[in-house]
Amino acid sequence: MSEKHILLIDDEAYIRTIVKTCLVTYGGYKVSMAESGPEGLLKAKQEHPDAILLDYMMPGMDGIMLLRELRKDALTQSMPVVMITARAQPSDQLKYAELDVLGVISKPFEPLMLTTQVAQMLGWELGK
Repeated sequence: MSEKHILLIDDEAYIRTIVKTCLVTYGGYKVSMAESGPEGLLKAKQEHPDAILLDYMMPGMDGIMLLRELRKDALTQSMPVVMITARAQPSDQLKYAELDVLGVISKPFEPLMLTTQVAQMLGWELGK
């Protein structure tokens, strides 16, 4: 079975580095990254990842705007999305549910638990 490909979209470089390191090291996943909503949208359409990890708070096109664009396009509308964000209040959770988000990982997160959380939310076995 080929390795799972995750697209990580977050504007903070240190978050991208930590998340990618964890997912590659502990999950064996292929991880590509985007630092903005528009870049993430383009990469989602070009790369067809198995899942997307998405930050909410980004300048310009935030995570909710990006999710709405993903859900409009036949190429990306069914891509599984997990939010990785500091925005995890009940009102935010409702927005995520309306846009078929599979789960939310709250920032700050525990790096050693991240890969397990992602795999559980996506219904994947680790290393598969």
